[in-house]
Amino acid sequence: MEIQQLEYFKVVAEIEHMTHAAELLNISQPALSKSISNIEQEIGVPLFDRQGRSIVLNRYGKLFLERVNTILEEYNRAKQEINGLIMPGYGEVSLGFIHTLGMEIVPELMAHVHEKYPNIKFTLTQASSLNLLELLEEGDIDLCLSQRIESKIVDIEWIELWKEELFVIVPENHRFANKEFINLSEIKDEPFVSIKKGNALRHIVDQLLKDVGIAKTNITFEGEDPHTVAGFVSAGHGISIIPDIKGLNEYNVRKISVKEPICERKIGVSWVKGRYMSPAATKFKNYLVEYFK
Repeated sequence: MEIQQLEYFKVVAEIEHMTHAAELLNISQPALSKSISNIEQEIGVPLFDRQGRSIVLNRYGKLFLERVNTILEEYNRAKQEINGLIMPGYGEVSLGFIHTLGMEIVPELMAHVHEKYPNIKFTLTQASSLNLLELLEEGDIDLCLSQRIESKIVDIEWIELWKEELFVIVPENHRFANKEFINLSEIKDEPFVSIKKGNALRHIVDQLLKDVGIAKTNITFEGEDPHTVAGFVSAGHGISIIPDIKGLNEYNVRKISVKEPICERKIGVSWVKGRYMSPAATKFKNYLVEYFK
């Protein structure tokens, strides 16, 4: 039994349609049918229930598909590892990062990375913390730059890279606008513009408010990202707590440092513990730790 036969079986099993699978694989239908038949003869049981032109994966086929997926994953992993040894400095890395890092930090980082590793191909994904977590769980990204994220499905490793101060921002004509420092408890009765739920920054801010006895029930708007939040604060819809994002000074807002409690968020790199990481991804992860030291 050859690897190609297993790849053919996997496609047929997922599509459950011989003609469509043959078109996708760019081979003739008789050749594909023969390949599947050879596998069934070698194993000794049918893997599909055939009903006219339709085929349905049976219980033997479902069991075999699980093993085939494992075999193909290990095969591809072995190829990547060997390629990493034969061609160091080559490979592919998929990196996810939260929205606020896309304005300055990640673009500057990638400029340095391309100079150091010109032959590594990078795929970048910008998304909310919740979406990045899903991508990490499903194996669609190798690494993630964000606050610490936790999963109920996989074990996630996280290394802190840097800290960002969080500021209270208010409209320019607000009664707090001339303050240089503020205690977080002072904003108790203020209307609030918040980041949407599902974002790790929202969780951090909610916890900070909770710690000083503030339950924000007067949220006027929930934005997808800090720039949207700053825009709504600028227009007088309330105050907020966000990091010092690039371009914040272009809005009609004032940022105020929080004296008590310490308001900050920690940004780090995450990956799935125990999951295979290519030599290129491992090299890049180590580079991130050195870069942000």
